[in-house]
Amino acid sequence: MNNPRKIAVVITARPSYSRVKTVLTAIQKHPELELQLIVAASALLDRYGSAVNYIEKDGFEIAAKVFNVLEGENLTAAAKTTGIGILELSTVFDNLRPDIVVTVADRFETMATAISASYMNIPLAHIQGGEVTGNIDEKVRHAITKLADYHFVASENARKRVILLGEDPQMVFNTGCPSIDIAQQVAQKTELTFDPYSKYGGVGSQPDLSNGYIVVMQHPVTNEYQDSRKHIEATLTAIQQINLPTLWFWPNVDAGADGTSTGIRSFREKYKMDNVHFFKNMEGDDFLNLLYFSKCLVGNSSVGIRECAYLGVPVVNIGSRQNRRDRGENVVDVSYDQTQIIQAVTAFLHQKERKKSEVYGGGNAGEKIAQLLKDLPLQFHKTIAY
Repeated sequence: MNNPRKIAVVITARPSYSRVKTVLTAIQKHPELELQLIVAASALLDRYGSAVNYIEKDGFEIAAKVFNVLEGENLTAAAKTTGIGILELSTVFDNLRPDIVVTVADRFETMATAISASYMNIPLAHIQGGEVTGNIDEKVRHAITKLADYHFVASENARKRVILLGEDPQMVFNTGCPSIDIAQQVAQKTELTFDPYSKYGGVGSQPDLSNGYIVVMQHPVTNEYQDSRKHIEATLTAIQQINLPTLWFWPNVDAGADGTSTGIRSFREKYKMDNVHFFKNMEGDDFLNLLYFSKCLVGNSSVGIRECAYLGVPVVNIGSRQNRRDRGENVVDVSYDQTQIIQAVTAFLHQKERKKSEVYGGGNAGEKIAQLLKDLPLQFHKTIAY
């Protein structure tokens, strides 16, 4: 038997882990693959929920940790964090000697993974390419597509788009989104299976969830980062007026996160928010369990576009962060306007039937991707199919 292929998967943020957890499991179980897990950037930092703790708890062995986040949470810090990532990841790849590097989605830190692997002649696989959002994430995503050798996309429109970008159709695979694998498992549950307060702590009031609750997750938008505080204040005001039990999750590390975080803290000091509890992070399956039994998700997270489509969770999607992304009928788009947010949430509260969609797959992406990583020819150059 040949030596197993060494697959280096780089996790750079808390959403990245939930996106590929089933891929990691499938690689780990595959007799002809060896998982080399690299954890980097905000996934290592406590202020963003220490995703690394959940990774280790789930039994994954970490081959390397890369601390490369530069403080500041602005555009300059994002660019410099990417630069540091290139330096550090190049050393890690040189030490581990992977056969394939896998990078996930569109965060700025993933660019460092793609550049390092490409310049070191290591075949690069990209998960979740071909999608559109209209901000810096889209530039990063398409740039990684051009650097990648294999493309594991999450929807049919994404597959077509990657091919239109000039990629070899034989190297573009609509595997579905690996996070839907977890959503499929969560959809089998009949109730919320844990107490979020006792299991995850957090801060703020602990409203009674037995009669229903809302989940909020709103991140800054990189090309609108200077308005992030104003944006979050509209949502805070709306949630205060709706006055339903609300579980609110902290923003990610993108430029503008300081404005979002400061806006939340200032609002909490000024107003007594008896209906809201705040969390930093949560294990992926618990988070989806929480979403599944919520009244709706409010904010601009991609989980509302992906997993919530499969689960049929109503989503009030605020602003431009998810512009043009494939979505199901569970999503209502509003602007940064408290009246629009209140109206959309209120409408969902009276909705009798949930609208589900498999636009991002049916729940077996992890195993598909692992098998492709085993079967695909090792290549780090390509002929553009224009």
